[in-house]
Amino acid sequence: MPRWIDSLHPLIERVTAFLKRYPGLVALFGFVSGLASFLLVDRQAGLAKVIAVVMLVSWLWLALGHTLYRWLERRFGLRLPPPLLHYATQMIHQESLFFILPFFFITTSWNTGQAAFTGVLGLAALVSIVDPIYYRGLATRRWLYLAFHSLTLFAVLLTALPIILQLDTAQSYRWALGIALLLALPSLAALTGTGWRRWLLAPLLLVALAGAGWLARLWVPPATLWLNQVAIAHEVRERAPTERLRRVSVERLNAEGLYAYTAISAPRGLSERIQHVWRLSGKEVDRITLSIQGGREAGYRAWTHKRNFPPDPRGRWQVQVVTEAGQLIGVVRFVVE
Repeated sequence: MPRWIDSLHPLIERVTAFLKRYPGLVALFGFVSGLASFLLVDRQAGLAKVIAVVMLVSWLWLALGHTLYRWLERRFGLRLPPPLLHYATQMIHQESLFFILPFFFITTSWNTGQAAFTGVLGLAALVSIVDPIYYRGLATRRWLYLAFHSLTLFAVLLTALPIILQLDTAQSYRWALGIALLLALPSLAALTGTGWRRWLLAPLLLVALAGAGWLARLWVPPATLWLNQVAIAHEVRERAPTERLRRVSVERLNAEGLYAYTAISAPRGLSERIQHVWRLSGKEVDRITLSIQGGREAGYRAWTHKRNFPPDPRGRWQVQVVTEAGQLIGVVRFVVE
């Protein structure tokens, strides 16, 4: 065994003791790094990318798991104590969840089903820092631990991929869902028994989870897109609305039409296609597509002008701002009298 390996063992023991004594510092570091990345998405895109890459590398290390540990022991004779491995896994969960929470809190439409998804992430973050719940209630139940693990990775990818690769929201969702399910496949196989049943049931379960994940996208906030400004107006001048209407008369509506104005924040370099969905009493009336570019601190300003309305346009209207994948960014409401 190399001499430098022997010198690592005392260091590993000290690190293990430190993590056991101060578990809250890991969660605090994760939250601070996530908040910093969120604030720096527009101002210092390079640093935000570095933070996001670090999160993905840590997840790669976690995905390799026992394969990496066995290789280190076989190649270098370095045996990592189980408590350290457990704390390392918990640390990555804590850092990941507190890294993504600032993004999801700001992008969630709290009066929609998105509140449930973000609420689950917040609950998961709380579980990750409460040792009795994490080790006794979660880690001992393999199926629950698998779901926790996959959910965290899925949310991290939704946040990191647009920042690192400038993938739009629809592409990021597909990649995040696919990668999370792929890395969960070995655990799924273990859950489905042994022999021929494993090879039959594991792919079926994977397909079912993929379908459920895609249908659930309407409840998932677009982690890197949020509304800075939204308004309904009869006119837009110098790239700004002249007014912010809550009530509109039928006469002015038919004579001038309406503008739906939005200013959307997105990471620098991100090109996204969004839609303004006009609804009357919950029923879709029109859907207008437009493109935005990320990088503006005040948000990318864009608007659509609608002139064609139903013969009787009276009632409660709303304009939903959604991604091409159908994820809700925000909504503005008004009444035609």
